[in-house]
Amino acid sequence: MICIYKSTIFQWELLHLLRQKINRLLNSQPSGVVYLSSWLTENGFSTQLLNRYKKSNWLYSIGTGAWMRVGEEPTYEGAIYALQKQSQLGVHIGGKTALSLLGKAHYLELSTQQIILCGGSKEKLPAWFTKYDWGVKVSYFSTSFLPSKAGLQTLEQSNFGLQISNPVRALLECLYMAPKKQKLVECYEIMEGLNNLRPKQVQELLEQCTSIKVKRLFLYMAEKSNHNWFKYIDAEKIDTGKGKRSLVKNGVYIAEYGITVPKELAEYE
Repeated sequence: MICIYKSTIFQWELLHLLRQKINRLLNSQPSGVVYLSSWLTENGFSTQLLNRYKKSNWLYSIGTGAWMRVGEEPTYEGAIYALQKQSQLGVHIGGKTALSLLGKAHYLELSTQQIILCGGSKEKLPAWFTKYDWGVKVSYFSTSFLPSKAGLQTLEQSNFGLQISNPVRALLECLYMAPKKQKLVECYEIMEGLNNLRPKQVQELLEQCTSIKVKRLFLYMAEKSNHNWFKYIDAEKIDTGKGKRSLVKNGVYIAEYGITVPKELAEYE
């Protein structure tokens, strides 16, 4: 009887210690974020131990490699935070979604149906992320036309901050997706609203950009918009390549920038 009593006390103390250990780690992250198995393992929690926490109803799995604290519901924002902070990936909210969240495209309705994520050319969204139903369609673009960490800023959420594209990078991402995934006229409408960009920020990103198409379109649209900041851009330092770029069929050729754009864009007033 004494042995059974001591064993029960030992098990209770062990569970108490395990709970204290996991709580210390989980509390080091903002509430509402996803906990990655890789990050938990790096911090001393084996798969066996995590399964024990699951059985004890402290954690639950949302897919292979991802966990949530019991009592909290996962959101795509909390998942992106985990990818950025726990996995150190360059995955971020970009394109039109970033512009809408930053209030830089007021006429664009922030879609509750789709979000745009961007990441480095060698970065992929993990299976647990792509398989989970976030309640919105996630469109992911893996590219290398810009450095993965360049042109990002922090968007504060209720519990944490997310890295998203700043207005310049976001528009460059839109232009990268155009014309197949993004309408060029809509890109120009976005450009028209960006009348207070910082010339230095624009210059740096254009110099780092490796897409000739994107750079030519951006410069063309900036000049067409007649923004004051455009006069401070040193185009000679920006490599716009050689040769013509035909973006659409039966369009209008813009000789100064060597691009063929839709007629509706060329005639847009």
